[in-house]
Amino acid sequence: MTQMIVPAFRFSAYPLPRPPRLDSLARPAMQGLMLAALMLLLAGAAQAAGSSMPWEGPLQSILESIQGPVARIIAVIIIIATGLALAFGDTSGGFRKLIQILLRWGRRMNGPHDGMPGFEVPLHRSLTEPILMGGAPRTVAITNGTLAAAVGLGLQMWIPGVVLWIVGHALAVWGARVDPQFMQRPALLADWLPWAGLIAPGVVLNKDGSFQRTARFRGPDLDSATQGELISTSARLNNALRRLGSGWALFIEAERRAAAGYPHSDFPEPLSWLVDEERRAAFEDSGNHFESGYHLTLVYLPPEEARARAAGMLYENRPTEGVDWRERLTAFVAETDRIFDLLDGVMPEIAWLDDSQTLTYLHSTISPRRYRVGVPEVPFHLDALLADAPLIGGLAPMLGDQHLRVATVRGFPTSTWPGILDDLNRLSFGYRWSTRFLCMDKADAERELSRLRRQWFAKRKNVIALLRETIFQQESPLVDTDASNKSADADAALQELGSDQVAFGYLTATVIVMDADAAVADEKLRMVERVIQGRGFVTIPETLNAVDAWLSSIPGHAYANVRQPIVSTLNLAHLVPVSAVWAGPEKNAHLDGPPLIVTRTEGATPFRLVTHIGDVGHTLVAGPTGMGKSVLLATLAMQFRRYRGSRVFAFDMGRSMRATILGLGGEHYDLGMDGEIAFQPLARIDREGYRTWAAEWIEGRLRHEGVAVGPDEKAAIWSALGSLAGAPVEQRTMTGLSVLLQSNALRQALAPYVLGGAHGKLLDADHDRLGMADVQCFEMEELMHSKAAVMAVLHYLFARFDERFDGAPTLLILDEAWLFLDDPVFAARIRQWLKTLRKKNVSVIFATQSLADIKDSSIAPAIIESCASRIFLPNPQATEPQIRTIYEGFGLNSRQIEIVATAQPKRDYYYQSRLGNRLFDLDLGAATLAFAGASTPQDQRDIDAVLAAAHSDSSPFAAAWLRHRGLHWAADLLSSFLSTHPQENPS
Repeated sequence: MTQMIVPAFRFSAYPLPRPPRLDSLARPAMQGLMLAALMLLLAGAAQAAGSSMPWEGPLQSILESIQGPVARIIAVIIIIATGLALAFGDTSGGFRKLIQILLRWGRRMNGPHDGMPGFEVPLHRSLTEPILMGGAPRTVAITNGTLAAAVGLGLQMWIPGVVLWIVGHALAVWGARVDPQFMQRPALLADWLPWAGLIAPGVVLNKDGSFQRTARFRGPDLDSATQGELISTSARLNNALRRLGSGWALFIEAERRAAAGYPHSDFPEPLSWLVDEERRAAFEDSGNHFESGYHLTLVYLPPEEARARAAGMLYENRPTEGVDWRERLTAFVAETDRIFDLLDGVMPEIAWLDDSQTLTYLHSTISPRRYRVGVPEVPFHLDALLADAPLIGGLAPMLGDQHLRVATVRGFPTSTWPGILDDLNRLSFGYRWSTRFLCMDKADAERELSRLRRQWFAKRKNVIALLRETIFQQESPLVDTDASNKSADADAALQELGSDQVAFGYLTATVIVMDADAAVADEKLRMVERVIQGRGFVTIPETLNAVDAWLSSIPGHAYANVRQPIVSTLNLAHLVPVSAVWAGPEKNAHLDGPPLIVTRTEGATPFRLVTHIGDVGHTLVAGPTGMGKSVLLATLAMQFRRYRGSRVFAFDMGRSMRATILGLGGEHYDLGMDGEIAFQPLARIDREGYRTWAAEWIEGRLRHEGVAVGPDEKAAIWSALGSLAGAPVEQRTMTGLSVLLQSNALRQALAPYVLGGAHGKLLDADHDRLGMADVQCFEMEELMHSKAAVMAVLHYLFARFDERFDGAPTLLILDEAWLFLDDPVFAARIRQWLKTLRKKNVSVIFATQSLADIKDSSIAPAIIESCASRIFLPNPQATEPQIRTIYEGFGLNSRQIEIVATAQPKRDYYYQSRLGNRLFDLDLGAATLAFAGASTPQDQRDIDAVLAAAHSDSSPFAAAWLRHRGLHWAADLLSSFLSTHPQENPS
């Protein structure tokens, strides 16, 4: 393939371009014909009034010498020429100069409007509204009147002329009411798809020689963005789009589609399975769920071959025959990459589609069926490859077995603002919302805007008013103020274009809905129209033009249903579907599994909670007490068990997770001073690596007791540990170490940690009572009274956990971690500790209900920096100055702080990450709340009673607790799980 033949036409609002030579002669010819017509009209008027004019004699002689059929033919020609000149000529030029009428400009119209105060952008109505004359399109009305005058006056067939004028004008008025903006075009490719084949990764060659490339994107969340952020986003989007000129077309599509069903997971224990099944039932019973996908397609039609060859002559050593298609393709890819780079800073997510994704997307635009399309060995004849459903035309077309309905935007409000049509993202049914923009070069746009300005200016006074002014030499006091204002508005658009702030182009906006039931499809279309019209737009349900309107929504089809409105790229940035209701990732890519939680958000959009951002799963949970923190942590623990081989370790405050841990068959340890649980930190010092840790652990205890640890002290500790390592395991205790230490000062410093000391019962056991269950919880509330005990126990437990962190998915929950981790030694190592845990596939959840602790904590900056995901509880005081400062430290903007302040307590949670933000509802059922919500003192007493009863009859705690709560049906379901699922992780 050495050259590519490109059709000799470009994207245009007109089907047939005029030859340039004829175009240069058109204006003088039209002005001459208008001069002749004006002379005839003035002569006739003067003769009827009985007056004389300097040139009346010669003209009268000429008129009287022409009689019979010749006179009629000349009259018809003059009338038609006059009409054409009025319809298509420069009536604000020669004609107005001849009669020397001074016109005054009207003031610009600025009516009241609703929107987002402070950053509306005027939408130039003069460019989007049709120019009417007597209720009919101006060109059609003048043409019809001209033909009627030619028949009636020229041919002296009065009755047919009058009938033609009345009927023709009535039809024109009716057509204007139906759709005055539709620009008739010959259906050149109405029954054909534009795509030919794949010629580069993700690049499609179209049948007209144009290239197209598609990117998948997701815009910012409108609910979580401030006004300043929205303005900035629109400005940056406008900056990217205004660089494209004639030959470029944009197709921006939002597809509202059915969301994926609730994911299936294999849970290892009955309770986690029951909770997930309860959530599945609630999710499915809440109705259909939908989410939106967004695609941007860039289309470019290179210039005709003759122009390209002429441009090539400017360079040396370049072939002048043919056009190198590879060069054009390279230029197209480079330009689209530049646009992509500009948009990459605007969109939270954007990526080019590969070949398979491109074919799958194109197929979704022309078929009611959804499936992945593979790339054929020879990726050509894409039209035949992708079309798998017949299109039946007519007033109510069908695509396959689906009734197709199309709504087109034909009228615009006085101004736009970012995300003006964002409400479409919340509809509870599927649709395709397509926005096509045919770009124009600055010169082309200036020509079109000037033409519209002239036509609006010419409409200020009709022909009769102009004749009256000419005859009576008196300016008419009445003018069409709307036309005058529109003329000034078009002039303002020209000024914006001249300042290079924006570019202009032709906009076609359509929404397509489908359903197997025609009545349901009609109702969906009405709901779409209700949303769009609620923002000040005017829409029409397509009938005669339905097929052409549908074709215009297909990426790459730049010729069908070209609409007359011209809008700026800044208005386009407001109108296109760039804002999104984020539904969350469809899977946890790092763990190669489903989302952690699938729940609800506003509208019919689900929310999929995935705490991993890349390979970082650390999460911060912050909010005041009583707002649902404990319920959230317990739910996360139960849902985390969906990942194969997962483990859960939790440090709890107030026993709020006790019922959940016991229900999962896990181990719950109450770290008090009563001796119920005791540890043997030195049991493994016979291993040299563990002995090194033990030496550091002992040194930490000594420093906490105020002992300066130098080389002598370290040597004494290492020697004592070496001696103790040879003793039997049951003798490797803190007491045994104290006996072997030669220094009396060291023995006294370790006295609190041996039997008889404050923490001896907890840390000086002769055997370790820490089990090996996959689910473990440690109650810290009583231990918090002694910071020395807290740090000693935590360092030991973290060392034991480190032995079990082998790459299996692990969730480590630290409730009120600020209180027991705020240690100088730990603070210096926390960043490295979190990095190490990330490498071992451990996700840490830091939770707190004391925002003041966060503000004053030395470890807060490191934790906030390391937590890629953050979940905020409702806080009515979030907008208060002191509290607001804390939230701003987390990176929340003013709008997000307002969301946190107005969220519903114990129901709503606000998720924040660099991937997206969303306010979601956990939507908990009775069985889940029976465990996750059991945190009161009375609940703890009930748990003790149920444990005692369950221990006596050897029944599982989960079933016994559900029956205690009156949920017998749930307890029976647990029994059914045990009969069909073997326990993978028995306690």
